[in-house]
Amino acid sequence: MRKYSTTKRVLVTGGAGFLGSHLCERLVSQGHDVICLDNYFTGRKKNIDHLLDCHNFELLRHDITMPVFLEVDQIYNLACPASPVHYQYNAVKTIKTSVLGAINVLGLAKRVKARVLQASTSEVYGDPNVHPQREDYWGHVNPIGIRSCYDEGKRVAETLFFDYYRQNKVDIRVMRIFNTYGPRMHPNDGRVVSNFIVQALLGQNLTLYGKGQQTRSFCYVDDLIDGMMRLMNQDKIVGPVNIGNPGEFTIKQLAEQVIKLTGSKSGIVYKPLPSDDPRQRCPDIRLARDKLGWKPTVKLAEGLTKTIEYFRNNIDA
Repeated sequence: MRKYSTTKRVLVTGGAGFLGSHLCERLVSQGHDVICLDNYFTGRKKNIDHLLDCHNFELLRHDITMPVFLEVDQIYNLACPASPVHYQYNAVKTIKTSVLGAINVLGLAKRVKARVLQASTSEVYGDPNVHPQREDYWGHVNPIGIRSCYDEGKRVAETLFFDYYRQNKVDIRVMRIFNTYGPRMHPNDGRVVSNFIVQALLGQNLTLYGKGQQTRSFCYVDDLIDGMMRLMNQDKIVGPVNIGNPGEFTIKQLAEQVIKLTGSKSGIVYKPLPSDDPRQRCPDIRLARDKLGWKPTVKLAEGLTKTIEYFRNNIDA
């Protein structure tokens, strides 16, 4: 094995998904040998078509709830549906993916002495009582709600990572991802950015829940992947580390920005707030800034413009 050499053999679970495909693309461009693993529950072959002819890219159809036996130097564990529409579609499958998937990648990392990064989520903070959210905040999560399959699944995955780290000395990294957007988002994933852009491009009214005053921070995908790789390839900290954009916007502000940038004549309609929908979500990124030298660079208008252009060309994808 070529552990710690310049070129690494890297496994990306969920590699055909939104974030996974961007990560695979970045790793391939850097010359690493990349194994993309996906069961296509939410990932799409379309996202990685352009990589299939690369000599250092392999595609493996596999469900990470089942063990996988490979020889790798690094593992990025991104496998799990991440939008409410998808993770609530099969809640039991979602929590199995988080929990059994974590056990399987940790077991693999233990066997081959690979470093493994867990793509956790800001959802571990639930509907937070602390704002902005720091990594030492334990969260305010409903364990039996409709979002719990995802929220609690990711919390258990973090527990497993740190138990393997303490008990078996597995080389782990844990990042908590805040709202991320960009090209290759699924047009029907139910996330607010893709929802608004698709509705605006189709001339439909944009759907806001509650009064649209709940806040989110939006990180462009290129910035997120940079933060993820910085965390993986350093030895100062194992995490958890927040990776997201601390710029905070209300959902109504986002809707107005999308309408402006698309040039749409869409209006805005309001519907009741879903159960357990967080009122505020914004990362404290001081740890990432101090330990990783990372901060987001892409402004919301710039990132939205690139994302809108992608959807204009892929609205029927």
